[in-house]
Amino acid sequence: MQALHLLALDPVLETVSDPNSYGFRKSRSTADAMSQLFLSLAKKASSAWVLDADIEGFFDNINHNWMIENVRMDKSILRKWLKAGVVDRAQLLATEAGTPQGGIISPALANWTLNGLETQLMAHLRATFGLSKVIKLKVNVVRYADDFVVTGASQELLETTIKPWIETFLAERGLRLSAAKTTIVHIDQGFDFLGWNFRKYQGKLLIKPSKKNVQTFYEKLRKTIGASIGLKQEELIRLLNPMLRGWAQYHRPVVAKQAFSRMDSLLYWRLMRWAKYRHPNKSAHWVARRYWRTRDARNWVFAVDAKTKNGNKGVMELYSLAGTDIERHRKIKGDYHPYDPQWEEYGEVLRQERLLKNKRYRTEWAKLYTDQGGLCAHCRYEMDLDTGWHDHHIVPRVMGGTDVLGNRVLLHPDCHSQVHSLGLQIVKPVPE
Repeated sequence: MQALHLLALDPVLETVSDPNSYGFRKSRSTADAMSQLFLSLAKKASSAWVLDADIEGFFDNINHNWMIENVRMDKSILRKWLKAGVVDRAQLLATEAGTPQGGIISPALANWTLNGLETQLMAHLRATFGLSKVIKLKVNVVRYADDFVVTGASQELLETTIKPWIETFLAERGLRLSAAKTTIVHIDQGFDFLGWNFRKYQGKLLIKPSKKNVQTFYEKLRKTIGASIGLKQEELIRLLNPMLRGWAQYHRPVVAKQAFSRMDSLLYWRLMRWAKYRHPNKSAHWVARRYWRTRDARNWVFAVDAKTKNGNKGVMELYSLAGTDIERHRKIKGDYHPYDPQWEEYGEVLRQERLLKNKRYRTEWAKLYTDQGGLCAHCRYEMDLDTGWHDHHIVPRVMGGTDVLGNRVLLHPDCHSQVHSLGLQIVKPVPE
């Protein structure tokens, strides 16, 4: 039931959402929020002060009456969901406020609650100070779900103007800022947001994995390895690699090389301790030769002989964090609307660029290229690395089209723009 209502609510939500709201929205991520903050803070003349806000008990305290009056969906259905209660230890408890975390529609309701934080604040500032002066105030709002920061030209502006307005905005929705966790800091002092630390060093903005995020991840690895004494080396590598890849992928758009190398070092000693525990009567030299080896130009690689997916002999090795390439994230445009046909071409190109290094999608593009004989599906002229190509959906995704190969063709970039601007219909070529 909630999923059905979300299908109707989400396009409306996207239409009224703030430009720099990045949580629980299609094609948006924490990396987009980070990139927007970089744009707002990196220059010499950028904002120097930041309001690092924390909402106290956000999901538990949203005012039901406000949601029922403002969320654009069937009010009787919404009221029943909000007032349904929760079961805790076999007891039904009434819900007088808030929305359950984990519900299918809860992220949409949460976003709806905080929508307007950016647009209404900027409208208030324009009405108060005038358009020309607002630009000099250097106010920017970046939000991911219920986490947000606000930049400003001065500490006084954030303390006497911005913060009181935000408190009033939240109070209408039954919410309030946490007095203990909400702070106003100078960019030279730095602040943590979404697992990263933002701080200027001698005028240069550096974004690094936060100390808290690094420590939390290390503790996760430590507990995982400590609970895996009975596992074989191959099983342990299979357990750790997804964790390491996920953490590396999250931090690869920022200045993370030092953090990656440090984590690799800590992980080495943790694995050495694991190996010695398994072989208490063996020397450290024997243990090192048993579990570590040289791979290509890299020494001390935690690896083991294992069978590949096709049954052949191979080597399974632990993912190297230090070997992760740092790549700057391409930020999504704030006005992007995934349900607006006018943004379909932009969404396709953005998706293609972000998936360029994904092995699965490279395989799919190779299949499309081969099926088309290397020719553009529109003009039927050759495509190559010089001309480039775009991955086009025959039935647009905004119209319900899927990502299956049968709904996709490759086009020249210019042909792709022409197809969208003229509303041309592409027929999928028949493989020869």
